[in-house]
Amino acid sequence: MAKVVALFGGTFNPPHIGHLALANYVCECTEADELWFMVTPCNPFKAGGNLLDDRLRLKMVAAAVDGYARFKASDFEFHLPRPSYTVDTLAGLRRSFPDCRFVLLIGADNWLAFDKWRNPEEILAHHEVWVYGRPGLTVDAGSLPRGVRLLGAPLLEVSSTFIRESVARGRDVRYYTHPAVWEIIEKHELYR
Repeated sequence: MAKVVALFGGTFNPPHIGHLALANYVCECTEADELWFMVTPCNPFKAGGNLLDDRLRLKMVAAAVDGYARFKASDFEFHLPRPSYTVDTLAGLRRSFPDCRFVLLIGADNWLAFDKWRNPEEILAHHEVWVYGRPGLTVDAGSLPRGVRLLGAPLLEVSSTFIRESVARGRDVRYYTHPAVWEIIEKHELYR
């Protein structure tokens, strides 16, 4: 039987307790065997003010997931043509890991805009999509197509933007991140 791998993509700038709590829920409360944090590479044509270097964000994710065997920090998208599109990432993963069944984990905000993604029908033809709630957004579970399901994960109102802005203002928000991530933020004086 194929190993079920949930894919959780994002910039993780920085990774925070909301990301980790959701990932923990997916591994402990669904049929997922593992969850891979797919760190999205920095797009050189779309330089976003506070987006840290790819490798530094990967390092923070790796530090955050260390010690929990079912989590993996992945740089898979770093090796794909840019910009990277989810449909291409998924096709590459299917080729590289034929013994895995990949499930796409996305937020309700992304699900509500899913029809604007590149080749959404191809994604749905090959993969299940698990949608997690986002504060203030409603997804009607009854209207979801086959292969798409709404998860009952608890909602945590934490964002990377909040952490970055708080650090820039000199606030100590260490409890919104994993201790190893906070250590990296402090050591490298990130987001100041």
